[in-house]
Amino acid sequence: MSITAKELAVRLGLSEAAVSLALNNRPGVSTATRRRVFEAARETGYDFSRRAASPNAKQGLICFVVYKKSGAIVDDTPFFSELSEGISLACKQAHYDLIIRYLYEDEDLENQLFSLKTGGFDGILLLATEMNEASLAPFESFKIPIVLVDAYFEHMLFDCVLINNVQGAYIAASHLISRRKVQPGYLRSSYRIENFNQRADGFYKALRDHGMAPSRSSVHLLTPSQEGAYADMKALLSAGEEPAEAYFADNDHIAVGAMKAFREAGYRIPEDIAIVGFDDLPICEYLSPPLTTVEVPKRYLGETAAKRIMERIENKNSLPLKIETAVRLKKRKSV
Repeated sequence: MSITAKELAVRLGLSEAAVSLALNNRPGVSTATRRRVFEAARETGYDFSRRAASPNAKQGLICFVVYKKSGAIVDDTPFFSELSEGISLACKQAHYDLIIRYLYEDEDLENQLFSLKTGGFDGILLLATEMNEASLAPFESFKIPIVLVDAYFEHMLFDCVLINNVQGAYIAASHLISRRKVQPGYLRSSYRIENFNQRADGFYKALRDHGMAPSRSSVHLLTPSQEGAYADMKALLSAGEEPAEAYFADNDHIAVGAMKAFREAGYRIPEDIAIVGFDDLPICEYLSPPLTTVEVPKRYLGETAAKRIMERIENKNSLPLKIETAVRLKKRKSV
C-alpha cells in the first residue's frame, strides 16, 4: 500500500501544503525542499498518479510573461486586457493554473530570467510584442515549452500565435485606394517592432498591387501614442507639411493623435483627409467621426495561444507552429 501525501508530510516534518506544492511542481517551495520530497516519495512508494486522479485536478501551471522594453507599445490597454481574458478563460476551462509575470528589460534582467527558469512552471506564454531576436535569445535555453504571443521571428524555433499583420495593412490600404482613388500616405510608428514591420509590408504590397510606386507615398514617423502622435503631427503641420488626402496608421493611437492635429489645423475628416487605423480600440467608435480600423480578435488570440501551450505541455515532441489569426476591416466614417 503506497504512502499518502499527508503521511509523507508527517514523515518529513513539513506541512501538507508544502508537500503538495513540491509533488505538483508548483512555486512556493525551494528547490532543495522539492528534491527532498521527491526522493522520499520514491523511497516510500508514493503513487504519483494520484496527482491527477480528480477530473477537476489542476493539469499544470502556465506563466503568462509580459515583456516590457519601453512601455511605448505594451501597456495596460484594452488590447492587453482582452488578450489576458482569453488566456485566463482557456486555462480555467482546461483546469490549468495561470500566473502573470512582468519582465522589465531595464531591471536586472538576469535575475528575472532565473526566477522564471526555476519557477516550477509547466509552460510559458511570452508576450513578445516589444522583443527582438536578441532579447528573445535567452529563452532558447529554457527546458519547458514556450509560445510567443503577438510576435514571430523568422530565424527562431518557437511556437508563435499572432494576428496576420500583413493582411490587415493590405486590406486597410486597399480600402483607402478604392474609396478615395488616391495614393494613401503612411502614419508610421517611429518606434519599430516586428508587428509594425509586417504592417509596412502589407501597406506597400497593396500599393504595388494597385499599380502605385511605394516611393510616392508620404510617410510621417510618429510616436505610437495618442499624445506623442498628436505632438509630432502638429509640429509637422506647423512646419508647413502638406498632408496627403488619405492615410493608413500603424495603430489606433497614432491615428487618433493625428486626427486631433489635423482638425486643429483646419482639415476635415473624412472630407479632406481619410484615415484608417489598426487594432479597433474601444475609443474608435466614440470619435468624431468614428474611426475606420482593422479589427483584431484579441480574446480569441489569447484563447488560441493558451490552447497551443497546453498542447506543447502535453506533447513536448511536437514541432513548432506559426498560427496567424485573420483580421477584418471595421468600416466607420473616417474614410
